[in-house]
Amino acid sequence: MGFLQFNSVGWELPDGRTLLTDVSFSVSSGEVAALVGQNGAGKSTLVNIACNRVPSQQGNVHVQGGLAMMPQFIGSIRDGMQVRELLLAAAPPRLAEAAAELDAAERELTGSDDVATHMRYAEALTNWGEAGGYELEVLWDVVTVAALGLPYDKARSRSINTLSGGEQKRLVLEVLLRGREQVLVLDEPDNYLDVPGKRWLEDQLRNTDKAVLLISHDRELLSTAATKIVTLEGRTVWVHGGSFSGWKEARQARRDRLAELHRRWDEEHERLKELVRILGEQAKISAAMASRYRAAKTRLAKYEQAGGPPELPREQRVVPRLTGGRTGSRVITCERLELTGLMQPFDTEIYFGDRVAVLGSNGSGKSHLLRLLAGDEVRHSGSWKLGARVVPGFFAQTHQHPEWVGRTLVEIMGRGEGTRDGLDRGNAVGALSRYELASAADQRFETLSGGQQARFQVLLLELGGATLLLLDEPTDNLDLVSAEALQQALEEFEGTVMAVTHDRWFAESFDRFLLFRSDGTVVETTEAVWDEHRVHRPA
Repeated sequence: MGFLQFNSVGWELPDGRTLLTDVSFSVSSGEVAALVGQNGAGKSTLVNIACNRVPSQQGNVHVQGGLAMMPQFIGSIRDGMQVRELLLAAAPPRLAEAAAELDAAERELTGSDDVATHMRYAEALTNWGEAGGYELEVLWDVVTVAALGLPYDKARSRSINTLSGGEQKRLVLEVLLRGREQVLVLDEPDNYLDVPGKRWLEDQLRNTDKAVLLISHDRELLSTAATKIVTLEGRTVWVHGGSFSGWKEARQARRDRLAELHRRWDEEHERLKELVRILGEQAKISAAMASRYRAAKTRLAKYEQAGGPPELPREQRVVPRLTGGRTGSRVITCERLELTGLMQPFDTEIYFGDRVAVLGSNGSGKSHLLRLLAGDEVRHSGSWKLGARVVPGFFAQTHQHPEWVGRTLVEIMGRGEGTRDGLDRGNAVGALSRYELASAADQRFETLSGGQQARFQVLLLELGGATLLLLDEPTDNLDLVSAEALQQALEEFEGTVMAVTHDRWFAESFDRFLLFRSDGTVVETTEAVWDEHRVHRPA
């Protein structure tokens, strides 16, 4: 039976600021606890503590039944890793170590044929088997067929670069959900999944008997799969024992109670301080009042030492100003446009003010279309063009901006780029504050959380004066408050929006839908369609 318990966990940042204090909650077998909170609140730090990736500075974490973790970066891997290496990254440490020993012995065997080398190879094979390696390979065969449609012996050497983000996620999720470990910690497991994949995940979470702690910003998934909501705010957590549908009201009720408790505590504090002041004055002229004065001071000291109610969380305020501007009536015109090897030719016209959601399964070519319209080199045939005064602004799903690596946010904003003018430090920090990023002004871009990187990208779109927003999964890493703020800003944006999304709540705000179907065709629909599966292409 799986069980995960946090006992008074605390964590301080290198600069001495407290990130987490007295974090206590538990997740039992069959429970799906959703950990929510604003970007940068410490959610990923907390799950890293749970997985012993970083040590807890205060308190402890108890795990029963074995623990496995999916880190947030799964889905955005674009290095030379192969499928087998990704599967090993999700394996228990003992198996990963046995695999590394076996790989080293195999490499040594290719360069030497002596008895000692053969003995080391035989020992490595034995250790791999005793660690459960052969049983794991049977599991890998099941999950590669389920996630990729290929048996393990054909998929093992495939480069991760050839897999979509959703395929990477599905592959690791299949391993964890079918594996031995009874406690799962999933950091944004729904990112990069298309809607059929999200629905599959929701069904798996509803039916698992494992103890699951997950971080997610997908409001539909939270509403469907979570059995309780653990909210991280004010440097600690509180637990809503119901579903996400009632969380917003429960949070407001808690804030109201805390505000009242703080008001009463402050009133009593002021009363005790005033009493000490009065008795102090009286003690100066009457020795008989000295004992009452000392008693009052002791009472005040104990009251202050006991401390007030839990910290009243600061309300997060994200205020995008995506203004846009008037363009020609026809914003995008596509004629017999085909993205080579991805989908069949199609025609479409997008007009000023349209809100177009681009839907379909992972790997169908949606992101390639946005990149093409943004001016990137994408193989295609047919024609496309942008209308008069159309200034495209592109939001990248994976936040991959190698040109920003090693630069702080203020430095990036100071230099300007394309249609975006550079800003001095004062104006840059002022703009960052509207996105709750002022405290990160001197952080390097690559050190930000996924949600902070997403908000920064939206800010740069604002500063660049884009009149056509090309957004690739913009809500994937945004916390709940930021996602709602972006949605409101897009409604007020004077321009055209085209967004690839698998966020069902977000898609409800769009009025046109471009669907990449599983047969390779691209059609327009009158409403969101979420049941398209992987595109079938000739081998």
